[in-house]
Amino acid sequence: MVAARSSDWFEKVTIGTLPERAARRWGTREALCFQGRRSTFCEIAAGVDRVARGLIALGVAQGDKVALWMLNRPEWIEAAFAVMKIGAVLVPVNTRLRTHDVGYILAQSHATTLILAERGGPVDYLAMVRELAPVDGAPGASRLPGLRRVLLLGEARRPATVVWADLLERADEVDERTLGARAAAVSPEDLAFLMYTSGTTGVPKGAMHAHRLVRNVTDRAFRLAITEQDVILMYLPFFHLFAFSEGMLASMVTGARQVLTETFEAAESLELLAGERATVLHGFDTHFKELCAAHARQPREVSSVRTGILAAGMSSSVPVARRARALFGPLVSGYGMSEFGVGAAIGALDSTEEQSCEASGYPAPGYEIRVVDPASGRDQPTGAPGEILVRGYTLMLGYHDEPEATAAAIDADGWMHTGDMGLLRPDGHLRFMGRYKDMLKIGGENVDPMEVEAYLMSHPGIDSAAVVSYPDARLSEVGVAFVRRAPGRTLTEDDVLAHCRGRIASFKIPRHVLFVDDFPMTSSGKIQKVRLREEALRRLPPPRP
Repeated sequence: MVAARSSDWFEKVTIGTLPERAARRWGTREALCFQGRRSTFCEIAAGVDRVARGLIALGVAQGDKVALWMLNRPEWIEAAFAVMKIGAVLVPVNTRLRTHDVGYILAQSHATTLILAERGGPVDYLAMVRELAPVDGAPGASRLPGLRRVLLLGEARRPATVVWADLLERADEVDERTLGARAAAVSPEDLAFLMYTSGTTGVPKGAMHAHRLVRNVTDRAFRLAITEQDVILMYLPFFHLFAFSEGMLASMVTGARQVLTETFEAAESLELLAGERATVLHGFDTHFKELCAAHARQPREVSSVRTGILAAGMSSSVPVARRARALFGPLVSGYGMSEFGVGAAIGALDSTEEQSCEASGYPAPGYEIRVVDPASGRDQPTGAPGEILVRGYTLMLGYHDEPEATAAAIDADGWMHTGDMGLLRPDGHLRFMGRYKDMLKIGGENVDPMEVEAYLMSHPGIDSAAVVSYPDARLSEVGVAFVRRAPGRTLTEDDVLAHCRGRIASFKIPRHVLFVDDFPMTSSGKIQKVRLREEALRRLPPPRP
């Protein structure tokens, strides 16, 4: 850890030391509640140190990449902080990925160690790992020759697998002085973790981050007035930067108690919210939509909620944001991505309802945001849409082993070209409008698919909708609407199109309507439109020349 100089306005610390710092400040206060199991800040710090000493005993070296693949649980927190405390590099792995994708990430990151839970619900994670790299003497060549050890959270002992209990026993081989030396050798500017992108197009890329996220989280917590009196309900997955920063890190820098769930289930979350008197509630519009629906079916006490982040600005998210704000109180909006963190723009507790529901936050201290014409690179006037560019202190160090992709994303002046469409409003707030690749150009007319989606969902028979492009010889492309019917409702393509005719511009009306039971989703709760475009090509007749 590097001590602050008198000229430093913000003390630079390493992520791995946050639990011990929290323990010194908040000690026996409750830090975490998970499935009835409660832990204090001192207990979490002690658990982190024990795991850290166990990892040293197993031979995990400074700079080693350590992948972590399990659902939310206290051991995730202990392992994550422990890895970063000893100077290794954390590689969180999406629990919704399967063999091929996990194999790619483990190989691309050069992971030497994998920490995983044997199972997560019905999913046998260990079985998938054995397909990639046999860990118990099973026949078959390893597709991950660099993977030297698999650490299993489970009871079953396997000859080439270290189980969690063994790790904790091995910790006794390493003394506190050795751990202290390893921690002291870590610089805040060292590589701390790789956050892999959702991979909605192409293959996932590993955004490399140092420890600067601590300042980002601290700034945002202060903006939202989060203190040790708060209770954060966290159902978002830790492998995603949203939960990583707003749950795990935020608790350690503020002293707020964290109530954790393995996964998101709306009814369970509302029960915990009421029982634990949660004050901070974060999520995407998909989460808040389900929370509001579950509350309508069975109302619970939600008056304890004080604030939270609901990323808004897209046309389709506005009705959800208004409904959620009416139920849960002054939620604020924000903007971020894996490449530069969660809070490049963030709202405030006194932001108006319109700003919180129709914008994406005000640029945060230490960040610059521009909106440019993607063709010319010139700055757009206030209120005109263009590509969002971001520059700031948490900008990634680059994509791991992807120099060309890094150069394409970050220009010579340090601006991250996000590929997002947005605008800067007269009040200085950013409005995120969607991904540029998702925008439609129908017969020369620009069509915001989220605007069409929001209109479609005003029909009582439509639960959710997603609009994507489909090639057309005359108009270049047309819209295809994927629709999930509301429970108990019957709906035809003619019904959907009739709802549009005469009410929205003809070029905005989808050419086709396809019904689905569910949408393909990313880990962060976003619809994977690239897969919907592929589905449209499969299900619809080939476009005429």
